[in-house]
Amino acid sequence: MSFIDILRTAIFALRGNWMRSALTSLGVIIGIAAVIVMVSVGQGTQAEIDKLVSGLGSQRLDISPDSGRNSSGARGSSSSFFTLSEDDVESIRHDIPEVQFVSGALRGSTQVVFAENNASTSWQGVQADYFDINNWTIAEGELFNAQDYSSAGKNVIIGETVRRTLFGDESGIGQTIRLGRVPFTVVATLQSKGQGGFGQDQDDVLMVPLETSRRRLMGANGVPPGAVSQISLTVTDAKDLSYVQGEVEALLRQRHKIKPGDDDDFRVRNISEIVATRTATTNLMSKLLGAVATICLIIGGIGIMNIMLVSVTERIREIGLRMAVGAGPTDVRRQFLAEAMLISLIGGVIGIVIGVAGALLVGKFSGLPVALNGQVVALAAAFSITTGLFFGYYPARKASQLDPIEALRQQ
Repeated sequence: MSFIDILRTAIFALRGNWMRSALTSLGVIIGIAAVIVMVSVGQGTQAEIDKLVSGLGSQRLDISPDSGRNSSGARGSSSSFFTLSEDDVESIRHDIPEVQFVSGALRGSTQVVFAENNASTSWQGVQADYFDINNWTIAEGELFNAQDYSSAGKNVIIGETVRRTLFGDESGIGQTIRLGRVPFTVVATLQSKGQGGFGQDQDDVLMVPLETSRRRLMGANGVPPGAVSQISLTVTDAKDLSYVQGEVEALLRQRHKIKPGDDDDFRVRNISEIVATRTATTNLMSKLLGAVATICLIIGGIGIMNIMLVSVTERIREIGLRMAVGAGPTDVRRQFLAEAMLISLIGGVIGIVIGVAGALLVGKFSGLPVALNGQVVALAAAFSITTGLFFGYYPARKASQLDPIEALRQQ
């Protein structure tokens, strides 16, 4: 029998009991749909993690104040919030050689105004290494010079969102804008980064020299001289990150005169640990979804095997007639294999459609990142064909081994 004849016979046999065939393919439909949703969500989440890593850096530590309790265990006052200083930054820079870049920072929000345009945005007072630590590059203009950092110069670097809001299609370089009531000159614009790993607009930001932010933007808030609200650093070699974290903690405890057993007045956040935790969680979810999809495919395959065995039993006389008129065991085996694979393939196609639609709906309504691509569809199609081939082989082999004479005696 030719391939066309086998396919035509298989279609005719399935049409004879289409409801049973449809119900048989249900397990494959669910399994394939689950595979597509699982892989799409897994790939989308991994892409989001990669984006988070590129934005935060896998070789980075962030140090922030932790002034909830002082050494005696009492609640700290509001003025004790600024437990970090520029002196801490310089000590880290000089005493820990594994550190590549280190910068202190202050943060706040303000109203920025140019002509009739204005917006509420955040500002960051930074040191020179801050741009390298956070992978900020200049689109137009120049970075702050040494005099800007030392003399609290009233220069500002603006993000793409701020530039677009204030200046439209213009660069804004050289223009004077007001941050609150203080005039600043725009000296550069930042290359766009887009949305961050946590959904925030990374381009809605202003950068000013650290001393400028302390004197001109936070002067009324009683900021201690030299204080910073955060210290960020990167290491030259990612393998040294844990070691550097321990060195930083020991150095700051020494500088802040924290006695053994007392709580630290700072917190060190290891970005790589956060990313590793999120990656492990994602992998666990993917494995759970993969297990569900595999179970559904196995159940669907068992259903196909069961129905094909029933079909062999019901069609014993038909098989005997085919063998009597010249069909060999190979022809019979191919016919039943074609029927099993056709059931699985039809279920796979329907499952692909449902899976793609389900993945899009998950991305739209759950907020989970979803990445659909052709490889996912090809993988699903391969799964469906493999399921039909694997679970259809035994019934097909059983049919091909029937004795023609005994088969013809069946009523």
